[in-house]
Amino acid sequence: MSESSIRVPLPPDPACAARERAARRIARQLVDNGHQALFAGGYVRDLLMGGAGRGDIDIATDAAPERIARIFPRTLGVGEHFGVMIVVEDGMPFEVATFRADKGIADGRRPAQVEFTNAKEDAARRDFTINGLFFDPGTGDIIDHVGGRDDLAQRVVRAIGEPSLRFAEDYLRLLRAIRFSARFDFTVDPATWAALIAAREGIRRISSERIFQELDKMLCGPHADRAVDLLRQSGLLAIIVPEVDALAGVAQPAEFHPEGDVFVHTLKTLSYLESPSSVLAWSALLHDIGKPSTMRVSDRIRFNNHHIAGAAMAGDLLKRLKASNEFTANVVACIDNHMNFMNVTKMRLATLKKLLSRPTFADELALHRIDCLASHGGLENWDFLRIKREELSAEMVKPPPLLRGQDLIDRGLAPGPLFGTILDEAYDLQLEEKFADRESAREWLHKRIQSGGDHPSTDPAA
Repeated sequence: MSESSIRVPLPPDPACAARERAARRIARQLVDNGHQALFAGGYVRDLLMGGAGRGDIDIATDAAPERIARIFPRTLGVGEHFGVMIVVEDGMPFEVATFRADKGIADGRRPAQVEFTNAKEDAARRDFTINGLFFDPGTGDIIDHVGGRDDLAQRVVRAIGEPSLRFAEDYLRLLRAIRFSARFDFTVDPATWAALIAAREGIRRISSERIFQELDKMLCGPHADRAVDLLRQSGLLAIIVPEVDALAGVAQPAEFHPEGDVFVHTLKTLSYLESPSSVLAWSALLHDIGKPSTMRVSDRIRFNNHHIAGAAMAGDLLKRLKASNEFTANVVACIDNHMNFMNVTKMRLATLKKLLSRPTFADELALHRIDCLASHGGLENWDFLRIKREELSAEMVKPPPLLRGQDLIDRGLAPGPLFGTILDEAYDLQLEEKFADRESAREWLHKRIQSGGDHPSTDPAA
């Protein structure tokens, strides 16, 4: 075991500082009651790497769950069988877990049983050495039973103990190894990598929800392109998102895509992500998954309507991964619309305003930018839209309609299919700024109805 002391000032962010103060109070109360209390896992890793990500603090202790419940007035036993309690301090929940050793493997997701033990054995059952470190908030000591500090210094993701056993205990660790490697730009220890590849089929035993959550962290974190590339090298990509794996080797016309095939383009698109929303990150990953099924070679390689095919495929994929309906709909909308951006300078004003008013427009515009940067590099349409968005206020882009259904009823029309047609025409003309006010809109309606109702007029003066 290695042990050293460091001085840890509170983080500058007020919310993070409040969280650390609350966690320290919990630890101090455990110590005052005769127990050991250490900060564990990712907090310690990130602390030693410069302090980033110090928001989540897990506390490990030799106090048994029932003892924790007696010490603290507000607790919740979310996993008492595994020694895990939630302690609420200043309205904030903290996971306080009893030191334990895992015994046996139940189903590739959890141990068959646990045995409460000490800090050294607790560190030995964790996933990777860089996550097996402890910090004593009372003394400032860093406690290292597994060689995690050396691996941090050498920038290595290494399984604790026997890699194959660590993965068999929870196959989600296959994805976590890749996420940590990509996030920190670390290499994966060769023995750990070999065990990961050998165990890859075990990922099928992990729930779709957990896989989605882990992939989401990869895509929204640093170096998403490297994460996806490692997934493919390991064979995991073909198992969990085969639609993306199928992009490798699909050629593209060099005049538009000098970077290479569709998979290379997708990786390059991901490389331009900067703290993206989940919708943008997944849209970047999936925006071209319709290309393999729509590829045709005539005068050149073409992917006609690949955005339509890709949107349908993305919907099915995200449904399979148990993503929420709202999230899925937003990603599908981004993919379905991403080819429309090539025509923005030729759009009618009404069509352009409808584009700018789309609920997913911000993510669509960001996707267009990184899609272009990853291919031909031209950002003329992105600049055009950015300027238009600044020029046009929200009221101008999506104004309240000057005409409503009651106006048609007042003119003697009965509700029916024609209602929608006339109202759509009227709103398009309003977006085109052909109506100065409600009165001019009502004048147009009068002429529209006089024309027989089935011959649209696009000119209010006609």
